[in-house]
Amino acid sequence: MKVLGIETSCDETACGIVEDGRTVLANSIYSQANEHAKYGGVIPELASRRQIEEIVNVYESALARAALSAEGVDVIAVTTKPGLIGSLLVGVNFAKALAFYYNKPIVAVDHIMGHIAANYITYPELEPPFLCLTVSGGHTSILLVKTYTSYKIIGTTHDDAAGEAFDKVGRALGLEYPAGKKIDELAALGNSKRYGLPHPKVEGCEFDFSFSGLKTAVINTLHNLAQRSEQVDIADMAASFQNVVVEILTEKFIKAAFYLKINKLCLSGGVSANKQLRSTLEQKCKTHGFNLFMPELEFCGDNGAMIASQGYYEFKNGNIIDLKKDDF
Repeated sequence: MKVLGIETSCDETACGIVEDGRTVLANSIYSQANEHAKYGGVIPELASRRQIEEIVNVYESALARAALSAEGVDVIAVTTKPGLIGSLLVGVNFAKALAFYYNKPIVAVDHIMGHIAANYITYPELEPPFLCLTVSGGHTSILLVKTYTSYKIIGTTHDDAAGEAFDKVGRALGLEYPAGKKIDELAALGNSKRYGLPHPKVEGCEFDFSFSGLKTAVINTLHNLAQRSEQVDIADMAASFQNVVVEILTEKFIKAAFYLKINKLCLSGGVSANKQLRSTLEQKCKTHGFNLFMPELEFCGDNGAMIASQGYYEFKNGNIIDLKKDDF
């Protein structure tokens, strides 16, 4: 079964085609990162306008890469939540038009479930249940994935997502958006013990996260150094900040695994490409005897292949949208 996945939840415009939920036939992406860099973040109105302009090109590119015609697609899957409403509408309306015209079944995909499904592409043997740490610009959660189409939130962020904190700290350090990759590169060159930064905790919520205070601590440190006419070592600050984020993420994730008595762990989301996070989790899981699954780097960020993969399981579960009755 060949599923077309359409992803437009933020600033990427992506279409992927996956067979039987595991084999990627095509994964086409148009990124707007360079266009939004001058603003220091995504401008929703600009993002959706560009997606309207590019979605047909990306769709046709995916079909060409898979050597398929539109008729050769069996199911259409599209991200419906969460995300920027204008951007989501671009993908949803395009998917609806294709489904009507070609008389194809259509399924709705939760963006977070899509990120989790990136692991199914990388590991054909992976099956639920498992525990997943989803870390991106908009989400930071520990999820108990019970089935291919359901999960339970074990912990989540009370304010900034980890990826959001990376971008805001990057902006304070004078780095271009998106700053996650650059901070990761600088951190490898810096001293993570140079600047003492707090490890924020959420009282009464053992597995929840809070990164706003950490971000503020970095900004305050930068201001204090400037007032004393002292130069900040950007690499050391990047290393100090990233080290705290990774320590918080891995500590809570491993603790949740012990609490739930689960030894099968997955990582997902854009921040899952972070080298220190990946290596630290590998070490921790090896120490404790846990099995760790992480998506290939090309499937860490937003992409259509992950939506197509999850769409396969939504279809198999009977979660099909009736376009004549259902509004989504």
